[in-house]
Amino acid sequence: MSLPKSFQDLVNNLTILPGVGEKTAERYVYSLYEREFQEIENLSDALVNFKKNIKNCSICGCLSDEDVCEVCKDKTRDKTTICIVEDSKSVFSIEKTKKYNGYYHVLNGLISPIEGINPEDLNIGTLINRIKDNVQEIIIALNPSIEGEVTSLYIQKILEKYKIKVSRLSYGIPMGSDIEYLDPIMISKAWDDRKVIS
Repeated sequence: MSLPKSFQDLVNNLTILPGVGEKTAERYVYSLYEREFQEIENLSDALVNFKKNIKNCSICGCLSDEDVCEVCKDKTRDKTTICIVEDSKSVFSIEKTKKYNGYYHVLNGLISPIEGINPEDLNIGTLINRIKDNVQEIIIALNPSIEGEVTSLYIQKILEKYKIKVSRLSYGIPMGSDIEYLDPIMISKAWDDRKVIS
């Protein structure tokens, strides 16, 4: 016996999400079936409103409900510093630490010739206009992957002609991990960023 069509349609639509296979999607559908109709309507409305209203900030490129995001609107932040990140998830993660009070610049991707992503496909061009406005330091906070390294080097090359301090986040070995399971880039970065302890 096959699944009811409306059930299967919902399963198929849920599998477009990353990490959601057919079995997980089926569990979600059973769970949704047990919810009140109003809860399902609320979920449906939230999905539609999200897709209708979410956009990229016209200044930094982060996800926002408005043309300019909350961070870019905040005049109390340090306007001399811009942190370059791959995506909006990185902004939200850094903001949770409450360690950084400057502004952001979201690339919305990384250079990856294999995937056909070139520098002109990223939000790099607008960065040059932003650094002319009293910026003294650029912090590159990209993932320590091959694509992250290529993108970091590209940005560093662009910024060479400007008198701006360029720094990068230190990439160490995560607490609780075994060296044998780390990739060579992570070990190399941890080696280069080692600290004197005595």
